[in-house]
Amino acid sequence: MNWYAVFAIYFLMWVICAFIMLPFGLRTPDETGEALLKGQADSAPSNFRPMMVVLRATVLSGFLFGLYYANYVEGWVTVEMLPGYRGH
Repeated sequence: MNWYAVFAIYFLMWVICAFIMLPFGLRTPDETGEALLKGQADSAPSNFRPMMVVLRATVLSGFLFGLYYANYVEGWVTVEMLPGYRGH
């Protein structure tokens, strides 16, 4: 696997993990007891921490990419093992 493919696959996994991690740990003003500002949505987070999202996404995507790469090298699960695969 060349470095471009490694980077592209890791980057895609990171973006997906970042979107998955976005809602974790957020609290609304109702939950924190803060007053809503004029024009603020009720569901707007009052404690958004983007660096925590980046850290969590990096750790999760690193773990998932490690599993992906180990499977790529070792061949634990291949396309031929999937149910319904008929081959050529």
